[in-house]
Amino acid sequence: MSADMVIVRREGLYCVPGDFYIDPWRPVERAVITHGHGDHARGGHQHYLTAAEGVNVLRSRLGQVDITGLAYGERVLHNGVTVSLHPAGHVLGSAQVRMEYRGEVWVASGDYKVEPDRTCTPFEPVRCDTFITESTFGLPIYQWRPQQEIEDDINAWWAANAAQQRTSVLLGYSFGKAQRMLSGLDSGIGPIVCHGAVQNLNQVYREEGVWLPPTLMVDQVAKSELGSALVLAPPSAAGSPWIKRFGDYSDAFASGWMQLRGARRRRGVDRGFVLSDHADWPGLLSAITATGAARVIVTHGSIAVLVRWLQQQGLQASGFDTEYGDDEAEDAAPAAASLSLATSAEGGRDA
Repeated sequence: MSADMVIVRREGLYCVPGDFYIDPWRPVERAVITHGHGDHARGGHQHYLTAAEGVNVLRSRLGQVDITGLAYGERVLHNGVTVSLHPAGHVLGSAQVRMEYRGEVWVASGDYKVEPDRTCTPFEPVRCDTFITESTFGLPIYQWRPQQEIEDDINAWWAANAAQQRTSVLLGYSFGKAQRMLSGLDSGIGPIVCHGAVQNLNQVYREEGVWLPPTLMVDQVAKSELGSALVLAPPSAAGSPWIKRFGDYSDAFASGWMQLRGARRRRGVDRGFVLSDHADWPGLLSAITATGAARVIVTHGSIAVLVRWLQQQGLQASGFDTEYGDDEAEDAAPAAASLSLATSAEGGRDA
């Protein structure tokens, strides 16, 4: 091809020969959606294409829009472009978009992580000529511990609080992070209470066959049992009248940003657990290498750092200026300002 297959327009990432957009931020006729977070899946498009596993997620968030679900690996031909969706390992239904036209292959990854978890289909490397990658945590400082270790830490914190009859409040965004944490909780410690925003998405996950331990709404739990309970809530619940009903509680926040020095203090919580649904620095590098791509285009996050590193490795690398942003923004707009102090210096987003 003499011209790029994917470019940036005012509406979003645009596949030129296919005449469709990928995660557009303004209304378009045809949108291919990588996953259901609000910065990637917006309302107002005429037609949506997404992974079959994510159809009900989109409907729960956008209402009865016109959505076509495509099984992972299934191919469709549109305007001469062969399109298929492949697991991104980010959240339920997340996908990478593979586009093949006249012998050239591009892949737009959306958001992804390479460590498998119980709540979504694991990341699948897709060979391509050009790879469009996120860089939310595109700095060498970000290197995640194994998920099991974080789950053990969360359960130990919960058990210690329960022994003192002190409610444990665990904050994390309601779609994806909450269900991932929930899947690793030891329900033998006490009841698990979910905020309504979390509980609604729990139901979507269960309907897609994802196992989650039993959860309750707060009005379904006796006050005498709240001292041993763990409460899962979005960050926007922090300091709200809803959360104050738990009386003496210990709170924690789960995010990749908790690895930053001072982030927990700025959040004003008792504990910080470093858990992200995005790839860390080694994960980004391994994913890029696995594609075999000679050209890499970097989007939201630490674009300049990752681009420079890739260029030093001999790859053709550049950046796209997009409007993708903070996974937590839809849950935590009032709290975003405090966290931005911790993230602005890194050029990144929350996850």
